[in-house]
Amino acid sequence: MRFNFKPLAAATLMMAAASSAHAVTEITWWYSNTGALSDRIQAMVADFNKSQPDYKVKAIYKGGYDESMAAAIAAYRAGNAPNILQVFEVGTATMMHAKGAIVSVTKLMKDAGEKFDPKAYVPAVASYYTTNKGEMLSLPFNSSTTVFFYNKDMFAKAGLDPEKPPVTWADVLADAKKLKASGVQCPYTTSWQSWVELESFSAWHNVAFASEDNGMGGLGARLEFNSPLHVRHIQNLANWAKQGLFVYSGRKTEGDSKFFTGKCAMLTSSSATYGNIVKNAQFKFGVSPLPYYADVKGAPQNTVIGGASLWVMSGKKPDEYKGVAKFFEYLSKPEVQAEWHQATGYLPATIAAYELTKKSGFYKTHPGTDVAVKQMIVKITDKSRGIRLGNFVQIRGIIDEELEGVWAGKKTAKQALDSAVERGNKLLVRFQKANQ
Repeated sequence: MRFNFKPLAAATLMMAAASSAHAVTEITWWYSNTGALSDRIQAMVADFNKSQPDYKVKAIYKGGYDESMAAAIAAYRAGNAPNILQVFEVGTATMMHAKGAIVSVTKLMKDAGEKFDPKAYVPAVASYYTTNKGEMLSLPFNSSTTVFFYNKDMFAKAGLDPEKPPVTWADVLADAKKLKASGVQCPYTTSWQSWVELESFSAWHNVAFASEDNGMGGLGARLEFNSPLHVRHIQNLANWAKQGLFVYSGRKTEGDSKFFTGKCAMLTSSSATYGNIVKNAQFKFGVSPLPYYADVKGAPQNTVIGGASLWVMSGKKPDEYKGVAKFFEYLSKPEVQAEWHQATGYLPATIAAYELTKKSGFYKTHPGTDVAVKQMIVKITDKSRGIRLGNFVQIRGIIDEELEGVWAGKKTAKQALDSAVERGNKLLVRFQKANQ
Protein backbone atom coordinates (compact mmCIF):
# COMPACT_ATOMS: atom_id res chain seq x y z
CA MET A 1 0.00 0.00 0.00
CA ARG A 2 1.25 3.45 -0.90
CA PHE A 3 0.55 6.49 1.22
CA ASN A 4 -0.12 9.81 -0.38
CA PHE A 5 1.94 12.25 1.69
CA LYS A 6 0.89 15.40 -0.18
CA PRO A 7 -2.49 15.91 1.53
CA LEU A 8 -0.90 15.02 4.88
CA ALA A 9 1.94 17.44 4.30
CA ALA A 10 -0.48 20.16 3.28
CA ALA A 11 -2.59 19.55 6.37
CA THR A 12 0.53 19.59 8.54
CA LEU A 13 1.59 22.93 7.08
CA MET A 14 -1.88 24.35 7.65
CA MET A 15 -1.85 23.14 11.25
CA ALA A 16 1.63 24.59 11.75
CA ALA A 17 0.51 27.90 10.31
CA ALA A 18 -2.54 27.93 12.53
CA SER A 19 -0.41 27.00 15.53
CA SER A 20 2.06 29.74 14.65
CA ALA A 21 -0.75 32.26 14.35
CA HIS A 22 -1.93 31.36 17.85
CA ALA A 23 1.60 31.27 19.28
CA VAL A 24 1.89 35.04 19.50
CA THR A 25 2.59 35.97 23.11
CA GLU A 26 0.56 38.93 24.37
CA ILE A 27 2.17 41.49 26.67
CA THR A 28 -0.06 43.87 28.63
CA TRP A 29 1.16 47.35 29.51
CA TRP A 30 -0.80 49.69 31.74
CA TYR A 31 0.08 53.35 31.23
CA SER A 32 -1.16 56.76 32.38
CA ASN A 33 -0.27 59.29 29.67
CA THR A 34 -3.02 61.16 27.87
CA GLY A 35 -3.48 63.34 24.79
CA ALA A 36 -0.54 63.61 22.41
CA LEU A 37 1.58 61.42 24.69
CA SER A 38 -0.94 58.59 24.58
CA ASP A 39 -0.99 58.82 20.79
CA ARG A 40 2.79 58.50 20.72
CA ILE A 41 2.74 55.45 22.99
CA GLN A 42 0.18 53.70 20.80
CA ALA A 43 2.29 54.47 17.72
CA MET A 44 5.43 53.05 19.36
CA VAL A 45 3.61 49.90 20.37
CA ALA A 46 2.20 49.45 16.87
CA ASP A 47 5.69 49.87 15.40
CA PHE A 48 7.13 47.24 17.74
CA ASN A 49 4.32 44.80 17.02
CA LYS A 50 4.93 45.15 13.28
CA SER A 51 8.69 44.71 13.69
CA GLN A 52 8.49 41.06 14.81
CA PRO A 53 5.96 38.18 14.71
CA ASP A 54 6.36 36.62 18.16
CA TYR A 55 5.03 39.19 20.59
CA LYS A 56 2.12 41.60 20.71
CA VAL A 57 2.17 44.43 23.22
CA LYS A 58 -1.24 45.75 24.22
CA ALA A 59 -1.02 49.22 25.78
CA ILE A 60 -4.00 50.10 27.97
CA TYR A 61 -4.68 53.49 29.55
CA LYS A 62 -5.58 52.91 33.23
CA GLY A 63 -6.17 56.43 34.50
CA GLY A 64 -3.79 58.76 36.32
CA TYR A 65 -0.57 57.50 37.87
CA ASP A 66 -2.05 57.10 41.34
CA GLU A 67 -5.13 55.38 39.93
CA SER A 68 -3.19 52.90 37.77
CA MET A 69 -0.83 52.08 40.63
CA ALA A 70 -3.74 51.34 42.97
CA ALA A 71 -5.39 49.24 40.25
CA ALA A 72 -2.17 47.28 39.69
CA ILE A 73 -1.79 46.52 43.40
CA ALA A 74 -5.36 45.17 43.48
CA ALA A 75 -4.76 43.20 40.27
CA TYR A 76 -1.54 41.71 41.65
CA ARG A 77 -3.33 40.49 44.74
CA ALA A 78 -6.01 38.97 42.51
CA GLY A 79 -3.38 37.26 40.34
CA ASN A 80 -4.04 39.20 37.13
CA ALA A 81 -1.57 42.08 37.17
CA PRO A 82 -0.27 43.48 33.86
CA ASN A 83 3.14 42.45 32.56
CA ILE A 84 4.35 46.06 32.58
CA LEU A 85 3.23 48.89 34.83
CA GLN A 86 4.11 52.54 34.33
CA VAL A 87 4.76 54.06 37.76
CA PHE A 88 5.47 57.72 38.46
CA GLU A 89 8.66 58.59 40.32
CA VAL A 90 6.99 59.12 43.70
CA GLY A 91 5.91 55.47 43.65
CA THR A 92 9.48 54.21 43.28
CA ALA A 93 10.17 53.51 46.95
CA THR A 94 6.85 51.68 47.30
CA MET A 95 7.64 49.47 44.29
CA MET A 96 11.20 48.84 45.51
CA HIS A 97 9.92 47.45 48.77
CA ALA A 98 7.06 45.45 47.25
CA LYS A 99 8.82 42.18 47.97
CA GLY A 100 8.11 39.48 45.43
CA ALA A 101 5.85 41.71 43.34
CA ILE A 102 8.39 42.85 40.75
CA VAL A 103 11.23 41.50 38.62
CA SER A 104 14.18 43.85 38.25
CA VAL A 105 15.12 45.00 34.76
CA THR A 106 18.68 43.82 35.35
CA LYS A 107 17.46 40.27 36.04
CA LEU A 108 14.87 40.38 33.26
CA MET A 109 17.37 41.30 30.56
CA LYS A 110 20.01 38.89 31.81
CA ASP A 111 17.61 35.94 31.92
CA ALA A 112 16.30 36.79 28.44
CA GLY A 113 19.80 37.06 26.99
CA GLU A 114 19.21 40.63 25.76
CA LYS A 115 22.05 43.12 25.58
CA PHE A 116 21.75 45.52 28.47
CA ASP A 117 24.22 48.15 29.67
CA PRO A 118 23.02 50.42 32.50
CA LYS A 119 25.87 52.82 31.65
CA ALA A 120 24.15 53.58 28.33
CA TYR A 121 21.47 55.53 30.21
CA VAL A 122 21.74 59.15 31.31
CA PRO A 123 23.31 58.87 34.82
CA ALA A 124 20.92 61.26 36.58
CA VAL A 125 18.01 59.23 35.17
CA ALA A 126 19.35 55.72 35.67
CA SER A 127 20.66 56.29 39.20
CA TYR A 128 17.20 57.12 40.48
CA TYR A 129 15.92 53.65 39.58
CA THR A 130 19.06 51.79 40.61
CA THR A 131 19.87 50.31 44.01
CA ASN A 132 23.07 51.12 45.89
CA LYS A 133 24.32 47.71 44.73
CA GLY A 134 23.98 48.69 41.07
CA GLU A 135 20.83 46.74 40.20
CA MET A 136 18.44 48.67 37.92
CA LEU A 137 14.94 47.93 39.13
CA SER A 138 12.81 49.58 36.47
CA LEU A 139 13.33 50.88 32.94
CA PRO A 140 13.57 54.66 32.54
CA PHE A 141 10.93 55.56 29.99
CA ASN A 142 9.16 58.89 30.18
CA SER A 143 11.60 60.75 32.38
CA SER A 144 11.00 64.45 32.67
CA THR A 145 12.03 67.41 34.75
CA THR A 146 10.55 70.79 35.55
CA VAL A 147 11.04 73.73 33.17
CA PHE A 148 9.64 77.23 32.61
CA PHE A 149 7.32 78.04 29.70
CA TYR A 150 6.28 81.55 28.69
CA ASN A 151 3.99 83.13 26.12
CA LYS A 152 6.13 85.29 23.82
CA ASP A 153 3.12 87.09 22.37
CA MET A 154 1.92 88.16 25.82
CA PHE A 155 5.45 89.25 26.72
CA ALA A 156 5.66 91.46 23.63
CA LYS A 157 2.23 92.98 24.31
CA ALA A 158 3.31 93.80 27.87
CA GLY A 159 6.43 95.56 26.60
CA LEU A 160 8.75 92.75 27.67
CA ASP A 161 11.48 91.29 25.48
CA PRO A 162 10.04 87.97 24.19
CA GLU A 163 13.57 86.60 23.85
CA LYS A 164 14.45 87.30 27.49
CA PRO A 165 12.56 85.01 29.89
CA PRO A 166 12.90 85.63 33.62
CA VAL A 167 16.00 84.08 35.17
CA THR A 168 15.37 84.67 38.88
CA TRP A 169 12.20 84.72 40.98
CA ALA A 170 12.70 88.47 41.30
CA ASP A 171 12.48 88.62 37.51
CA VAL A 172 9.28 86.56 37.56
CA LEU A 173 7.73 89.04 39.97
CA ALA A 174 8.74 92.03 37.86
CA ASP A 175 7.47 90.42 34.64
CA ALA A 176 4.24 89.30 36.32
CA LYS A 177 3.47 92.87 37.36
CA LYS A 178 3.94 94.14 33.79
CA LEU A 179 1.84 91.32 32.38
CA LYS A 180 -0.91 92.08 34.89
CA ALA A 181 -0.80 95.75 33.95
CA SER A 182 -1.20 94.82 30.27
CA GLY A 183 -4.46 93.02 30.99
CA VAL A 184 -3.28 89.45 31.59
CA GLN A 185 -5.53 87.86 34.23
CA CYS A 186 -3.15 84.99 34.97
CA PRO A 187 0.49 86.12 34.81
CA TYR A 188 1.94 82.95 36.39
CA THR A 189 0.65 79.48 37.27
CA THR A 190 2.10 76.05 37.93
CA SER A 191 1.24 72.40 37.53
CA TRP A 192 2.29 69.72 40.02
CA GLN A 193 2.84 72.26 42.80
CA SER A 194 4.62 69.91 45.21
CA TRP A 195 7.02 68.64 42.55
CA VAL A 196 7.77 72.11 41.16
CA GLU A 197 7.63 74.48 44.12
CA LEU A 198 9.14 72.21 46.78
CA GLU A 199 10.81 69.09 45.34
CA SER A 200 12.55 70.53 42.27
CA PHE A 201 12.91 73.86 44.07
CA SER A 202 14.99 72.09 46.74
CA ALA A 203 17.36 70.37 44.31
CA TRP A 204 17.64 73.50 42.13
CA HIS A 205 18.83 75.40 45.20
CA ASN A 206 20.89 72.47 46.50
CA VAL A 207 18.99 72.24 49.79
CA ALA A 208 17.54 69.11 51.33
CA PHE A 209 13.91 68.13 50.92
CA ALA A 210 14.42 65.27 53.39
CA SER A 211 17.22 63.77 55.45
CA GLU A 212 19.19 60.63 54.54
CA ASP A 213 20.07 62.13 51.14
CA ASN A 214 16.41 62.74 50.38
CA GLY A 215 15.60 59.14 51.28
CA MET A 216 18.21 57.62 48.97
CA GLY A 217 20.26 56.65 52.00
CA GLY A 218 17.67 54.65 53.85
CA LEU A 219 14.24 54.34 55.40
CA GLY A 220 15.10 56.64 58.30
CA ALA A 221 14.57 59.76 56.18
CA ARG A 222 12.51 62.59 57.61
CA LEU A 223 11.10 65.64 55.82
CA GLU A 224 12.97 68.96 55.93
CA PHE A 225 11.13 71.21 53.47
CA ASN A 226 10.08 73.70 56.17
CA SER A 227 13.44 75.50 56.13
CA PRO A 228 13.58 79.33 56.02
CA LEU A 229 14.21 79.20 52.24
CA HIS A 230 11.18 76.99 51.59
CA VAL A 231 8.99 79.17 53.81
CA ARG A 232 10.26 82.30 52.04
CA HIS A 233 9.36 80.93 48.61
CA ILE A 234 5.87 79.68 49.49
CA GLN A 235 5.09 82.92 51.35
CA ASN A 236 6.20 84.89 48.28
CA LEU A 237 3.78 82.89 46.13
CA ALA A 238 1.03 83.48 48.68
CA ASN A 239 1.63 87.21 48.53
CA TRP A 240 1.60 87.09 44.72
CA ALA A 241 -1.69 85.18 44.80
CA LYS A 242 -3.27 88.03 46.79
CA GLN A 243 -2.08 90.48 44.13
CA GLY A 244 -3.39 88.34 41.26
CA LEU A 245 0.13 87.66 40.00
CA PHE A 246 0.08 83.93 40.79
CA VAL A 247 -3.02 81.88 40.06
CA TYR A 248 -3.42 78.41 41.56
CA SER A 249 -4.76 76.01 38.93
CA GLY A 250 -4.89 72.61 40.65
CA ARG A 251 -2.89 69.73 42.00
CA LYS A 252 -1.90 68.04 38.76
CA THR A 253 -1.72 69.23 35.14
CA GLU A 254 -4.51 71.80 35.18
CA GLY A 255 -2.02 74.62 34.74
CA ASP A 256 -0.84 73.18 31.41
CA SER A 257 -4.15 73.76 29.66
CA LYS A 258 -4.44 77.25 31.13
CA PHE A 259 -1.13 78.01 29.48
CA PHE A 260 -1.61 76.47 26.04
CA THR A 261 -5.11 77.96 25.74
CA GLY A 262 -3.60 81.42 26.28
CA LYS A 263 -5.10 82.15 29.71
CA CYS A 264 -1.80 82.22 31.62
CA ALA A 265 1.42 83.88 30.46
CA MET A 266 3.99 81.92 32.48
CA LEU A 267 3.98 78.28 33.56
CA THR A 268 6.24 75.95 35.50
CA SER A 269 5.54 72.34 34.63
CA SER A 270 6.97 69.12 33.25
CA SER A 271 9.24 69.33 30.21
CA ALA A 272 6.86 66.75 28.72
CA THR A 273 4.18 69.44 28.48
CA TYR A 274 6.05 70.54 25.35
CA GLY A 275 4.18 68.08 23.11
CA ASN A 276 0.74 69.29 24.15
CA ILE A 277 1.76 72.95 23.90
CA VAL A 278 3.05 72.43 20.35
CA LYS A 279 -0.18 70.66 19.45
CA ASN A 280 -2.57 73.20 21.00
CA ALA A 281 -0.97 76.63 21.39
CA GLN A 282 -1.95 79.33 18.90
CA PHE A 283 0.91 81.60 19.92
CA LYS A 284 4.70 81.72 20.04
CA PHE A 285 6.18 80.33 23.23
CA GLY A 286 9.58 79.84 24.81
CA VAL A 287 11.17 77.27 27.12
CA SER A 288 13.76 78.23 29.71
CA PRO A 289 15.29 76.93 32.97
CA LEU A 290 13.49 77.22 36.28
CA PRO A 291 13.89 80.56 38.07
CA TYR A 292 16.03 80.64 41.20
CA TYR A 293 16.89 82.95 44.10
CA ALA A 294 20.14 84.65 43.19
CA ASP A 295 21.22 85.10 46.81
CA VAL A 296 21.20 81.35 47.55
CA LYS A 297 24.69 79.85 47.42
CA GLY A 298 24.95 76.87 45.08
CA ALA A 299 21.92 77.79 42.97
CA PRO A 300 21.12 76.78 40.38
CA GLN A 301 22.22 73.16 40.77
CA ASN A 302 20.02 70.64 38.93
CA THR A 303 16.36 69.72 38.93
CA VAL A 304 15.04 66.31 39.96
CA ILE A 305 13.65 63.59 37.78
CA GLY A 306 9.93 63.30 37.21
CA GLY A 307 7.76 61.30 34.88
CA ALA A 308 7.74 57.55 35.22
CA SER A 309 9.51 54.27 34.62
CA LEU A 310 8.35 50.82 33.55
CA TRP A 311 8.16 48.08 36.17
CA VAL A 312 7.91 44.36 35.38
CA MET A 313 5.40 42.45 37.50
CA SER A 314 6.19 39.00 38.83
CA GLY A 315 4.28 35.73 38.41
CA LYS A 316 4.29 35.64 34.60
CA LYS A 317 5.27 32.96 32.08
CA PRO A 318 8.85 32.70 30.70
CA ASP A 319 7.71 33.57 27.16
CA GLU A 320 6.06 36.72 28.45
CA TYR A 321 9.27 37.83 30.14
CA LYS A 322 11.18 37.24 26.91
CA GLY A 323 8.64 39.42 25.14
CA VAL A 324 8.94 42.18 27.74
CA ALA A 325 12.74 42.08 27.43
CA LYS A 326 12.49 42.31 23.65
CA PHE A 327 10.13 45.28 23.96
CA PHE A 328 12.45 47.03 26.43
CA GLU A 329 15.34 46.52 24.04
CA TYR A 330 13.25 48.19 21.33
CA LEU A 331 12.29 51.13 23.58
CA SER A 332 15.96 51.73 24.40
CA LYS A 333 17.11 52.03 20.78
CA PRO A 334 18.73 55.45 20.16
CA GLU A 335 16.46 56.28 17.23
CA VAL A 336 13.30 55.33 19.17
CA GLN A 337 14.39 57.30 22.24
CA ALA A 338 15.46 60.29 20.13
CA GLU A 339 12.09 60.47 18.37
CA TRP A 340 10.23 60.13 21.68
CA HIS A 341 12.36 62.90 23.23
CA GLN A 342 11.97 65.26 20.29
CA ALA A 343 8.21 64.79 19.98
CA THR A 344 7.28 64.93 23.66
CA GLY A 345 9.80 66.95 25.65
CA TYR A 346 10.67 63.99 27.85
CA LEU A 347 14.36 63.47 28.51
CA PRO A 348 16.27 61.09 26.25
CA ALA A 349 16.83 58.07 28.50
CA THR A 350 20.10 57.13 26.82
CA ILE A 351 23.21 59.15 26.10
CA ALA A 352 23.18 57.86 22.51
CA ALA A 353 19.69 59.29 21.97
CA TYR A 354 20.83 62.67 23.26
CA GLU A 355 23.89 62.65 20.99
CA LEU A 356 21.74 61.58 18.02
CA THR A 357 19.32 64.44 18.65
CA LYS A 358 22.12 66.95 19.02
CA LYS A 359 23.81 65.72 15.84
CA SER A 360 20.53 66.04 13.90
CA GLY A 361 20.41 69.78 14.64
CA PHE A 362 17.06 69.48 16.44
CA TYR A 363 18.11 71.68 19.36
CA LYS A 364 19.13 74.47 16.98
CA THR A 365 15.86 74.39 15.04
CA HIS A 366 13.77 74.00 18.21
CA PRO A 367 15.28 76.42 20.76
CA GLY A 368 14.66 75.51 24.38
CA THR A 369 14.13 71.79 23.87
CA ASP A 370 17.57 71.11 25.32
CA VAL A 371 16.82 72.99 28.55
CA ALA A 372 15.54 69.91 30.37
CA VAL A 373 18.58 67.88 29.32
CA LYS A 374 21.06 70.56 30.37
CA GLN A 375 19.35 70.88 33.75
CA MET A 376 19.97 67.16 34.35
CA ILE A 377 23.33 66.42 32.72
CA VAL A 378 25.43 67.95 35.47
CA LYS A 379 27.30 66.53 38.42
CA ILE A 380 24.62 65.78 41.00
CA THR A 381 24.96 66.20 44.77
CA ASP A 382 23.54 64.30 47.72
CA LYS A 383 20.78 66.92 47.86
CA SER A 384 19.98 66.90 44.13
CA ARG A 385 20.13 63.24 43.09
CA GLY A 386 16.41 62.84 43.56
CA ILE A 387 13.81 62.11 46.24
CA ARG A 388 12.87 58.54 47.10
CA LEU A 389 10.49 58.24 50.02
CA GLY A 390 8.00 55.68 51.22
CA ASN A 391 4.33 56.66 51.08
CA PHE A 392 5.38 59.55 48.85
CA VAL A 393 2.07 59.58 46.99
CA GLN A 394 0.23 60.20 50.26
CA ILE A 395 2.84 62.76 51.36
CA ARG A 396 2.24 64.71 48.17
CA GLY A 397 -1.45 64.67 48.97
CA ILE A 398 -0.72 66.21 52.36
CA ILE A 399 1.49 68.87 50.77
CA ASP A 400 -1.22 69.72 48.24
CA GLU A 401 -3.79 70.09 51.01
CA GLU A 402 -1.55 72.32 53.11
CA LEU A 403 -0.53 74.51 50.17
CA GLU A 404 -4.15 74.98 49.21
CA GLY A 405 -4.67 76.36 52.70
CA VAL A 406 -1.94 78.91 51.98
CA TRP A 407 -3.37 79.98 48.61
CA ALA A 408 -6.79 80.39 50.24
CA GLY A 409 -5.30 82.64 52.92
CA LYS A 410 -6.18 80.24 55.73
CA LYS A 411 -2.57 79.50 56.73
CA THR A 412 0.81 81.17 56.58
CA ALA A 413 3.55 79.40 54.64
CA LYS A 414 5.33 78.44 57.87
CA GLN A 415 2.19 77.01 59.44
CA ALA A 416 1.42 74.96 56.34
CA LEU A 417 4.94 73.62 55.79
CA ASP A 418 5.43 72.79 59.48
CA SER A 419 2.16 70.90 59.43
CA ALA A 420 3.00 69.08 56.18
CA VAL A 421 6.37 67.98 57.59
CA GLU A 422 4.81 66.75 60.83
CA ARG A 423 2.02 64.85 59.08
CA GLY A 424 4.34 63.49 56.40
CA ASN A 425 6.89 62.23 58.90
CA LYS A 426 4.21 60.10 60.55
CA LEU A 427 3.75 58.34 57.21
CA LEU A 428 7.50 57.85 56.86
CA VAL A 429 7.69 56.28 60.34
CA ARG A 430 4.84 53.97 59.41
CA PHE A 431 6.53 52.96 56.15
CA GLN A 432 9.84 52.35 57.92
CA LYS A 433 8.26 50.07 60.51
CA ALA A 434 6.44 48.09 57.81
CA ASN A 435 9.58 47.52 55.75
CA GLN A 436 12.34 46.93 58.30
